Amino acid sequence: MENAGASQAKLVKGRAWLLLAALLAGNVALALGPWFVREADTGPVSAAFWRLFLALPFLVMLARASGQRIGGVSGKALALVAIGALAFALDLASWHIGIGMTRLGNAVLFGNAGSVILLFWGFIVARALPRGPEWTAIACALGGAAILLGRSLEISLESFAGDLFCLLAGTLYAVYLLTLQDARGRFGSWSLLVWVSIFACPVLLALALVLGEPVWPTDWTPILILFVTSQLIGQGLLVYSLGHFPPLVIGVALLTQPAVAALVGYAQFGEVLSALDVLGMALLGSALVAARASASNR
Repeated sequence: MENAGASQAKLVKGRAWLLLAALLAGNVALALGPWFVREADTGPVSAAFWRLFLALPFLVMLARASGQRIGGVSGKALALVAIGALAFALDLASWHIGIGMTRLGNAVLFGNAGSVILLFWGFIVARALPRGPEWTAIACALGGAAILLGRSLEISLESFAGDLFCLLAGTLYAVYLLTLQDARGRFGSWSLLVWVSIFACPVLLALALVLGEPVWPTDWTPILILFVTSQLIGQGLLVYSLGHFPPLVIGVALLTQPAVAALVGYAQFGEVLSALDVLGMALLGSALVAARASASNR
């Protein structure tokens, strides 16, 4: 019996490490996405279209393999998903545009600002003032954002505009999460991603055409790597692992994204960070962690 208990404990411990590795690997894979958005010879919104469209058949297979049904959904539920998918499509479009205009570390940090925005939204819904740690998150968010936006403005107006596009993307992602927060139980994670992609793809394609972007790649390599890393590996590993960790751990793991993106920005595009940039990233990153952690207490 003791041997059986020890074996069971080893299995549990091994699974815990596997889940943690999946969480970290998913964040690293997502952090590589902006690199290939820049490398793609399509427009940035077109790249967003392809990353969703190419992943769609794989999402259908994952939904079916998980026993999640795709059809038989009410029109009312699909209408709500369509609204959320519109926010998600605009989030991706805004983020991809911003990626080409600002530093990769900034793009990832501001693109993930949805956590802090959801924290503010929670105060509005609850009609309550922040508590101690939440004031810290707010102060870090405002301070870090002010430093990074100010530094971008020093570099160029284009870099500053890129930060604003990425901040808009983070806001739209929060809208997407709020719109679909009750839909996951009805659909399941994979089938919901299928429907979101079905609704978001035409929006992204139409927007790319309106903007006059080149849609069809001449070099498919960056697009294929983008959809594999961001949609299949990144999203897949996060869907697999997120439900097993408290918000604080998820928030800390999230910080691997701007760190990896900043390294890629330095190595591939010569984006050098000053001490003040690092301070701004640290403050905004701390706000993301604190915002995640506070979600478990509400």
